[in-house]
Amino acid sequence: MPIKIQNDLPARKVLEDEHIFVMTERRALTQNIRPLQILILNLMPTKIETETQILRCLSNTPLQIEIELLQMESHTAKNISEEHMITFYQTFSQVKHKWYDGLIITGAPVELMDFEEVEYWDELCEVMEWSKTHVHSTFHICWGAQAGLYYHYGIPKYILDKKLSGVYKHYLINEKSRLFRGFDSEFYAPHSRNTTVRAEDIEKIPDLKIMAASDEAGVYVVGNQSGSQFFVMGHSEYDIDTLAKEYFRDVDKGLNPEVPVNYFEDDDPKKQPTMRWRAHGTWIYSNWLNYFVYQTTPYVLNEDVVTFTDED
Repeated sequence: MPIKIQNDLPARKVLEDEHIFVMTERRALTQNIRPLQILILNLMPTKIETETQILRCLSNTPLQIEIELLQMESHTAKNISEEHMITFYQTFSQVKHKWYDGLIITGAPVELMDFEEVEYWDELCEVMEWSKTHVHSTFHICWGAQAGLYYHYGIPKYILDKKLSGVYKHYLINEKSRLFRGFDSEFYAPHSRNTTVRAEDIEKIPDLKIMAASDEAGVYVVGNQSGSQFFVMGHSEYDIDTLAKEYFRDVDKGLNPEVPVNYFEDDDPKKQPTMRWRAHGTWIYSNWLNYFVYQTTPYVLNEDVVTFTDED
């Protein structure tokens, strides 16, 4: 799939080196088609790494996608240059007049705080409210998923006794869902979080359905009935070394972290990690784009459209 990004976005070279078809703005202007408009609200401190990971996951369909990156005006990123943010990121005031086929809201390292204590919570709520009328389908990741469930449905998060870190086996609850086309009945996905949501809270909401789960990691994918909102608790976009970087960072801080589960060979952090989730990470994004965005979004984005559910 051609991903249309700004000509000098750092992710471009990484993706091209992996033989992923990246289309620059200059080339896209010569094609007479309407690409999908996808907005990525990147709340992670590792901006460039997260940009690259998500763009890689969006790269495995024949669809053309035009990417815009969104930042919070009420928060100043501390781990990336101001130049990068000014050059590649929009603010909500710059995009709120637009309509988008899809929105991705990433995780953020603020999960031990109450939602209302997060510096940019009010602005994030404004974005999530706006998404109900200006975005065809929204894909929430990790803390972004917990924030979305809390804002839209009042579902709380709970602090775990210890950090959930590792690569866990999951199973499908609704194997016929188009979101899981091409999946095996069991699959692996990374988690890295200190909080969780509970199935019993979600099951009280008629509009929500738990679509995949793990015996160890709990609820994994939640969707609403229309397919306009998905909430994914793990990090299917992670690189093979992301959990390792997080683990050794915490070791260096003296936090005495537990070794990520089912990740390093023989559970030995001196050995290499094993990649178990790349196919799953590719399919879940590709299926979301194809079946819940492309197949149902209107050609003119500000027109009303009937959504396309798994039961249709």
